[in-house]
Amino acid sequence: MKLGLLTAVFGQLNFDQLLEELKKYPQLQALEFGTGNFPGDSHVGLDDLLASPQRAKDFRRRVEDTGRIISALSCHGNPIHPDPAVAAREDKIIRKTIQLAQLLEVPVVNTFSGCPGAGPQDKIPNWITTPWPPEYSDALDWQWNERVIPYWKETATFAADHGIRVALEAHPGFVVYNPETALRLREAAGKSIGVNFDPSHFWWQGIDIPTAIADLGEAIFHFHAKDVFISPNNRAKNGVLDTKSYRHMPQRSWLFRSVGWGHGELEWKSIASALRLAGYDYVLSIEHEDALASIHEGLSSAINMLTRVLLTEPQVEPWWT
Repeated sequence: MKLGLLTAVFGQLNFDQLLEELKKYPQLQALEFGTGNFPGDSHVGLDDLLASPQRAKDFRRRVEDTGRIISALSCHGNPIHPDPAVAAREDKIIRKTIQLAQLLEVPVVNTFSGCPGAGPQDKIPNWITTPWPPEYSDALDWQWNERVIPYWKETATFAADHGIRVALEAHPGFVVYNPETALRLREAAGKSIGVNFDPSHFWWQGIDIPTAIADLGEAIFHFHAKDVFISPNNRAKNGVLDTKSYRHMPQRSWLFRSVGWGHGELEWKSIASALRLAGYDYVLSIEHEDALASIHEGLSSAINMLTRVLLTEPQVEPWWT
């Protein structure tokens, strides 16, 4: 496995400044770049690289000259948004990102499954989490059969035609938010659709991470290393469904944290072991979203933890049998 970074945390820097900043973190072996939608496009220039294969080649070479690989391109968005203009804009970026990934020889594009409205007249996405009252079940069936599956079947074919795998980050607020919904969509859309596994989104839902890794298995195409702290007091009072702003940190039931500040080293070692058992031997890409730490301190802490956790050498045969 390799240790990587989603570079969106340095979105205030341009590409040259990013490469200079990364000299502080020699342990990072892979970079995951945003190309638009929610992660932004601070470092790539999606349209510029697509317009010039030579510039794309130079971009890849400059990354490789630092001793790193590009693990994925990320364009997390909502391509099935009920507002047609939003859906078209975000779908366009996803398709362009798939084309650029092929040009750069990057095997994975990360995004979200998206979320439609509850019916054809809706203007706002509607994340349905309960089967009752019965109109919720009817709306959920409509979402999957009329919006989710048709879009992703076609997009999966587009990605496969370009030799690219699409990793959907299971995230509450979208129709794919846990292992069950991820596998349902993969079954319907095909094996070029998989998962960008982010344990932070599963922990606060009460999902056991090694079990989820085992269930998803070969569907895990990429991995985000991000932690979450669950407040025992706030969870006891209000549960885990929390719509308060991330800025209201003392009042929230859970907070995103740097790796190691929500769960300990033993738990992260169990994740590394579960990934190896599932056959995943690619990149653990740090996604730093910790408002209680500076970027440098939080990122350095995550790197220190993960360098003690990663299994970087090939496993061996059990010689004792």
